[in-house]
Amino acid sequence: MVHSQFDPTARRALAIAAVDAKIRKDLSWQQIADASGLSVAFTTAAVLGQHALPADSARAVAELLGLDEDAVRLLRTIPTRGSLDGAVPTDPTIYRFYEMLQVYGTTLKELVHEQFGDGIISAINFKLDVKKVADPEGGERAVITLDGKYLPTKPF
Repeated sequence: MVHSQFDPTARRALAIAAVDAKIRKDLSWQQIADASGLSVAFTTAAVLGQHALPADSARAVAELLGLDEDAVRLLRTIPTRGSLDGAVPTDPTIYRFYEMLQVYGTTLKELVHEQFGDGIISAINFKLDVKKVADPEGGERAVITLDGKYLPTKPF
């Protein structure tokens, strides 16, 4: 049976334990994703408490990380999503995404509505990819692809 979490506390505690196990075992997120059979972005988000894993994936991840049956059960539950508190993020990496949305959020909204109409881009029917590429001017660049299904607003 499918179950959901009402209180994010249990998933948050599991995420802390899972990250600790990842560090102790010197594993990468890709290695954990390989065990799960799912993408690295989805698996990472799931282990951090933002998605439910299918039964086989939850078991494989828990075994790899040395977590118990309670962890398998929790990894399978539908979480209360949202990993950030209401305040402005203080972690520099997360803050930069906040800053990007502060600067480009209204631009993204305008361009989406101009091209698609009134609606939203789904964060549920969604794909995420992060790639490191060489910068022609020296150094490296981060290419982040956010690929969400467009869902039109339907009058009722």
